[in-house]
Amino acid sequence: MKLLVLGGTGFVGPAVLGEAHARGHRITVLNRGHQPAPAGTTALTGDRSTPEGLTALAGGTWDAVIDTWSGRPTAVRDAARALSGHAGHYTYVSSRSVYADGAPAPLTEHAPVVDATPDSTDDTDYARAKRGAELAAEQNFTGTVLHARAGLILGPHENIGRLPWWLTRLARGGPTLAPGPRDLPLQYIDVRDLATWLLDTAEQGRTGAYNVVSPPGHTTMGDLLDTANAVTGGHADLRWTDPQAILDAGIEPWTELPIWIAPGPDHAYLHDGDVTKARHAGLENRPVTETVADTWTWLQQIGGTAPQRPDRPTVGLDPAREAAFLAHARSTP
Repeated sequence: MKLLVLGGTGFVGPAVLGEAHARGHRITVLNRGHQPAPAGTTALTGDRSTPEGLTALAGGTWDAVIDTWSGRPTAVRDAARALSGHAGHYTYVSSRSVYADGAPAPLTEHAPVVDATPDSTDDTDYARAKRGAELAAEQNFTGTVLHARAGLILGPHENIGRLPWWLTRLARGGPTLAPGPRDLPLQYIDVRDLATWLLDTAEQGRTGAYNVVSPPGHTTMGDLLDTANAVTGGHADLRWTDPQAILDAGIEPWTELPIWIAPGPDHAYLHDGDVTKARHAGLENRPVTETVADTWTWLQQIGGTAPQRPDRPTVGLDPAREAAFLAHARSTP
């Protein structure tokens, strides 16, 4: 294929480019040019936040487009308009965050979504921005459109910091707060499995919305942390702790303890999504051991400090706060 990737230098983008290169596709990337162009690609420079940001696309034609944008919907709207008639298929990497709060689990692609508009310039509400961007692609691109509603994304090159924080924390060793229960099911997608599926479905010309994440319970919090502890040397003494004790102490799920959300409606929203449709479309998920081990190898290769997206807050629990909590907490089996 002749493939256009809008973005390409963050987390999902490099995974897509690597898989596309392995398949022999002819790849063009459009981004702001702040980082070197990936090898084997044609690089176009453009800032989608400016009126002239898509000028470099003029005259080009592509079989498929993959758009990783996560900001204001108007950027997707303008790209979809510019590429109409110049590309056959448009994949927008969306999010399961587009589903409205309170929708019953397991969430299918038919669950209610948040109210949004494709003409919004607001990127402060992530859910509405993602849903608005979906609408922008649907309403302004004349070819086929697919929305990949990804869940929690993990793997090498992560620039959010969730799995890298846990790996770094466990490598440091010592008494370590492990948020329970151990058998708490987790649902996520390895970025490389996401990239493979995105390209498969673009080649097949699939359309519509898909929940792109592992089946519920693909792993558990216990398996994740035990694996991470093992690959980093086994230095941590995991102190499994009742969720309510953590919440009562004011320790924040998801941000201070990345990946973890206490059992309840929020956990069901994130980790109980129906992926039947994506599985029928070929989605496969590698084991957690591979995701964790490969992320640790990558971290070591880059010196132990993961890149951080400037538009996302830094995650992780302060060591002093963790130690103070563990000094008074009672661990569970």
